[in-house]
Amino acid sequence: MTTRTFVIASLSLAVASLAHAGKPERDFYAAEVAPAVKTATGTLKQSCGCDVKMDVKQDSFQTVDHLRQVRYAAATIVDNAPKYCNDAPSKAAVCKLKTLEFARTGTTAFKFAAGKGVITFDESSYPSWDMLTAELDK
Repeated sequence: MTTRTFVIASLSLAVASLAHAGKPERDFYAAEVAPAVKTATGTLKQSCGCDVKMDVKQDSFQTVDHLRQVRYAAATIVDNAPKYCNDAPSKAAVCKLKTLEFARTGTTAFKFAAGKGVITFDESSYPSWDMLTAELDK
């Protein structure tokens, strides 16, 4: 009976540890991340002429600090797209991007294939604009 209780208690703790997004994370996402991603989407449309669908894999971000990286990455797009998309070849390069996903994987990178870009984050950094354009310019 003790082993059974131990197993049940262990499983309960494991399930509880998977439920990472609490109220602070949900509130931060709604107040900071969602508007930043929406602004980045609008900036790409206005500056580069691209309709890019953006998706944040919320379940991969466990803390407000992790979510803050998405906000920073979105701000990088807002800050740099207007300067970058100043000619037809640059606009064409960026507009190869049809969807952009943000996910926390433990590695900072930007991967692009078949119209889909994936921005991934580690503990403390996010991909730079140059990392994105280096892939899109190929």
